[in-house]
Amino acid sequence: MREFNPAPFIAVAAAVAFSAGPAAAHARLVGATPAPNSTVAATRTVSLTFSERTVPAFSGLDVVNAAGEQVEVRTAVAEDGKTLTGTLTRPLAAGAYRVDWRIASSDGHRMTGSYTFTVR
Repeated sequence: MREFNPAPFIAVAAAVAFSAGPAAAHARLVGATPAPNSTVAATRTVSLTFSERTVPAFSGLDVVNAAGEQVEVRTAVAEDGKTLTGTLTRPLAAGAYRVDWRIASSDGHRMTGSYTFTVR
């Protein structure tokens, strides 16, 4: 009876895993202003930077106050396609806020996320 040798199966599995790695990567949030969990002075902009270009038609953000009300915001994607900026119609009052974002990366993958910050 022959002994089972797992080495060829391990080698094939490793080759598949390493070759599929970069293709499976998606855009991720790499920077935000105001930063997550930060306390800031009144601000009129929220800026999010992603690791890859986004599709403007499917990308946006909402700013929500502690009462659950959305604050009026106008969004735009920078020329580099990686930075999403929300301009508020007026500076935020003191309190807690949540940023809810949604993007579609250039590979078509849609992602969402959120974080909070406080205005003093």
